[in-house]
Amino acid sequence: MTQCHDFSCALPAQIAAHPAPALAPGPVLSAAAQAAPVIDFFHDVVCGWCYVMSPRLRQVARELGLRVRQRSFVLQASRAEMVARFGSMEQAKQTILGHWEACARHDDTQRIDIEGMRRETFEYPSGLAGALACQTAQILEGDEAHWNLFDAIQLAHMSAHRNIGEAEVLLDIATHTGFERNAFARCMESAEALNMVHQDLALAQHLGLRSIPSVIAPGLPTLQTLPLGQLRERLRALVG
Repeated sequence: MTQCHDFSCALPAQIAAHPAPALAPGPVLSAAAQAAPVIDFFHDVVCGWCYVMSPRLRQVARELGLRVRQRSFVLQASRAEMVARFGSMEQAKQTILGHWEACARHDDTQRIDIEGMRRETFEYPSGLAGALACQTAQILEGDEAHWNLFDAIQLAHMSAHRNIGEAEVLLDIATHTGFERNAFARCMESAEALNMVHQDLALAQHLGLRSIPSVIAPGLPTLQTLPLGQLRERLRALVG
């Protein structure tokens, strides 16, 4: 198993019933960035396989000169969805930490602190709050800021076992990465941030995605978690 697909990945009915909407224009890019091949990285802040994949994708994108658009794919958006999928919050944590063990065996730098999270008494969080934070970074500063914050939230979650379901924890992380706290908080609570989460979910539905991480590259099959060398070879086809 190298992706999160045995979670409840079904999209909310009100989102899945509509085609992928037109996305708002991003920040103005340099000529070089506009010319770079573009790929889409679908992820969830609570997904261990995304934690394994993200640094590999960063390295390959840097080596090959690829532009990576960040896309949220929330596996469960609420406590109720967690309970519906796993039966209880206790069982959710037990099952997901079992997934962490598999992820840890594949992590290149052994960053995942399973026992640290096991000792925490808070309920295992859903990914919606983290997705809203990432989309806020997208609104304020674009894809690179989105990716930087995504990685910082994952680090806090899987290495420092912080409760990233809490808004104050996410605001601490955002502030640490350079955002002004109050402005970030206002944007994170906005309809625009939530709509962007919904847009990415609708796009995932349009593309037929059912698992994460998923990397969508023109002319290639969907890529999931791959070793660094294999990922490099697959994406090299984009640059000749």
